[in-house]
Amino acid sequence: MAILVMIFRKMLKNKWLELSLLFGLVLSVALVSSMPIYTEAILQRMLVKELENYQVTSGSYPLTYRTGLFLTGETPKENGDSARNVDQFMQSMGSRFDLPIRAYVKERGTDTFAFTPKDTERMDASVKRNVDIVALSDFEEHVKLVDGVMPAKEPVNGVFEVLVVESALTQLKMVLGNEFVIEDERVKNPITVKPVGVINPKDEHDLFWNTPLESYGRSFIMNYETFEKYITGGNDITIRAGFWYYALEYSRMDMGSIESFIRTHQRIESYITNTFPSQAIKAPALGVISKYMDRQEQLRVMLWSLNVPVMIMLGFYLFMVSNLIVERQKTEIAVLRSRGASRMQILLSYVIEGVMLGAVAFAIGPYAGMALTNMLGASNGFLEFVQRSALIVTINSTAYKYALYAVGFSLIMTLIPAFLATRTSIVGHKQQMARMSKMSFTHKYFIDILLLGVSLYGLQSFKRRMSDLQSLGLDSANFKVDPLLFLVPALFTLGLGLLLLRVYPLFIRLVYWLGRKVWPPSLYSTLIQVGRSSNQYNFLMVFLMITLATGLFSASAARTMNSNTLEKVKYKNGTDIILNVKWENDAPPPMMGGGEEAEEETEAVTTVPIITGPKRIQYTEPPFQVFSDLPGVASAAKVFVKDDAVAQMGKTSSKIKLMGVDTDEFGKTAYMKDRLLEHHFYDYLNLISTEPSAVLVSRTMADEMGVKEGDSVNIGWNNVSYKPFTIYGIIDYWPTFNPNPQQPTSGNAKKPELPKVVVGHLSYIQSAIALEPYQVWIDLKDEPTSKQTFNEALNAKEIPIESFIDTGYELTLAKNDPFQMAINGVMTLGFLISVVISFFGFLLYWVLSLNGRVLQYGILRAMGISFMQLIGMLVTEQVLTSGAAFLIGAGIGNVTSLLFVPLFQLSFNSTTQVPPFQVMFDSTDSTRLYIIVTIMITIGLGILGYLLSRIKIHQAVKLGED
Repeated sequence: MAILVMIFRKMLKNKWLELSLLFGLVLSVALVSSMPIYTEAILQRMLVKELENYQVTSGSYPLTYRTGLFLTGETPKENGDSARNVDQFMQSMGSRFDLPIRAYVKERGTDTFAFTPKDTERMDASVKRNVDIVALSDFEEHVKLVDGVMPAKEPVNGVFEVLVVESALTQLKMVLGNEFVIEDERVKNPITVKPVGVINPKDEHDLFWNTPLESYGRSFIMNYETFEKYITGGNDITIRAGFWYYALEYSRMDMGSIESFIRTHQRIESYITNTFPSQAIKAPALGVISKYMDRQEQLRVMLWSLNVPVMIMLGFYLFMVSNLIVERQKTEIAVLRSRGASRMQILLSYVIEGVMLGAVAFAIGPYAGMALTNMLGASNGFLEFVQRSALIVTINSTAYKYALYAVGFSLIMTLIPAFLATRTSIVGHKQQMARMSKMSFTHKYFIDILLLGVSLYGLQSFKRRMSDLQSLGLDSANFKVDPLLFLVPALFTLGLGLLLLRVYPLFIRLVYWLGRKVWPPSLYSTLIQVGRSSNQYNFLMVFLMITLATGLFSASAARTMNSNTLEKVKYKNGTDIILNVKWENDAPPPMMGGGEEAEEETEAVTTVPIITGPKRIQYTEPPFQVFSDLPGVASAAKVFVKDDAVAQMGKTSSKIKLMGVDTDEFGKTAYMKDRLLEHHFYDYLNLISTEPSAVLVSRTMADEMGVKEGDSVNIGWNNVSYKPFTIYGIIDYWPTFNPNPQQPTSGNAKKPELPKVVVGHLSYIQSAIALEPYQVWIDLKDEPTSKQTFNEALNAKEIPIESFIDTGYELTLAKNDPFQMAINGVMTLGFLISVVISFFGFLLYWVLSLNGRVLQYGILRAMGISFMQLIGMLVTEQVLTSGAAFLIGAGIGNVTSLLFVPLFQLSFNSTTQVPPFQVMFDSTDSTRLYIIVTIMITIGLGILGYLLSRIKIHQAVKLGED
């Protein structure tokens, strides 16, 4: 009890330091616990987006689970019992998916039987009517009658009433109201059925319909309860097939339900495969989840790795605050040691103190982490926020587990100074106080050199990996995301900062020496203070340097990744809208399958000898001016693209991509990033504009075929004559052209072939070679409503469009990609936390420093130094420490960005990353950072000035006398 009283007294005595330590602990726990919270939330959004994209592209609901069985029992009873056993099993599995069930359908089906009309005078008995009997649970609730009535649930005069779809009337050549009898030797007691109603689905988009209703064109659909009673439970007709279908709510799917979904699937699969020899399971989401699991593992590692710099900073902060507490208590610790207290007893008091603070942080931290996650859901870039649907955020068990880890780690960090302090006796403590200028641990053991060496080695390793990716045409997915990709820049930042702090005191001493005869007393005193006691500023300066360097690096990294992603989409498409319009032509219709008759026709055709070569298809060009006249269009251009053209020069030939353009319209319409070519994009178009046969060729083609400006090459493709073209220029890039080697196919050990492009005049290609369909490229006006106006006008024209590429839509998808959002959010979170703890560290340090130097300032005031001169001394000291730290941090941040941000292209597919990955700096980002930092220093100086003004000379001098 006595030790608790002592601990509480110590905590009250240093309440501001203890509150600062608690703040750091809460922030540490919030950051660490926010990672699993944010990861789960962003991954849940990513999964939902993936499933939504699947639904859009495939046109089918993604989260369905359909189990099909072919029952092979020898008797109707055996198969009926098997079906009911599966019913019970599948019913129990529904809750195990751990997701809301939107539809659950049980389906039964018999063998296909021959049915004959009971009244042969009214119906043609010669028609083959091979039909099965099926039943679906809750079927009547999802259909509407087109004709007839709904069937009775019991046989009427021994006749089973059934439903049919409209196509069945045609296929089976029947009308409602006729009775049919099974004629099959497998059925001992034939039954009679009578179609009484024709149905359509109430809603074609109803999730009940996993199988389209029209697929039941050769089926009699019986009431499910009737089927169960007389067929499943009977002894006359055998069930041959059973289907169990679930439709689950995918918008609620998260990591927990994914695990439940996979576990349930494995359990169903095990039961079905071990029980039935013939079965099938269809679950489209499994493929999506498989890809998602790969991405989520990469994202999880990346998110945690991105926070390494912030975690290092939090560790520094906790160590610094704990060290400040211990420094103020070192005399007390030394006295306790001299009076017989053991090191463990003293350390135990700090452990108890840390556990109490840690418990508070553990209780508050996860909720603070959840608040951070809610805020970050709106991040659209580094320090950019937009209105966006909120993330689904919950505190899970993983968050509490990581919060516990954070408390444990933080406790260790806070105990290190206490452990070191317990080794010192009262005599040793007084000796240490007399030697305040000793070398720091990091400089004494060359930690700065070690960190720089490790980071530069990592830089070279990543550069070699990038070179391999590009030269071999490999996808970056072939390499796992390396956490060192994000740790190495943090090590470089810390190492370079410590190295500069090693030489900074020498710089201060040089400044002092150069002006030692002219410096005023206030500046003279400050230079001596900073130069001789530089070690005491190390922690503060490291804080501030890492804050700004991390901010600049994060801003550059986020800006670079966002910009390169968007530039890649714009370059890949080349303009705002690309249309492929249907051209009328004389091509024969495609061969249609038709059973035996079609096979006979095919055999007859193959016996006729082919005398002439394949006929070239003749096309009719549709009107083009209609696109230029559409509202919202700034310009439109014809762009002919032939991916399988061939260029010949002598005996050398090579497959190329041929582009035919009208130079003026193409220049107005196409997008081309600046500085990709040696000259402006327009200069190359002007170069070939005067000569119809002039072309531009890619450097990949020039290097491979050995051609140069002035050479002539023959170009053509299958079924056309080759024509000569003259090379006027060589280009490295062109809109839509990717010069990188493409990823080799699996099993192909050959070095991938480099793509090649030739750009010529469309009019010359059409007149000299052939008239074939071209693309319509459209550049929209820079107006908010231009796209909507264009789409409405295009739909109103009813132009037959075969394909439509919308660059704006793809850019929106890229911006909303959960992977991109996560990176932006985590970088923003890291920087904001860095700023907050740096501000508190900055303020805490200077307040304590000021309190520790009350006597010094009081004596200076008593000696005649004015208050304004004291303020000047304080400002000068701030400039030489905090100001210098920010300048050094800005320099380190820029150097780190230039060296390490290019490594982020390892997160991109090197085969499709065109234009080349480019590090981006934006003055807006830097301005934001500098404003935040300036506000921080201004507030700090204001508080310090206020505290300085409250120092009373007589109290300070009296303190000195005491």
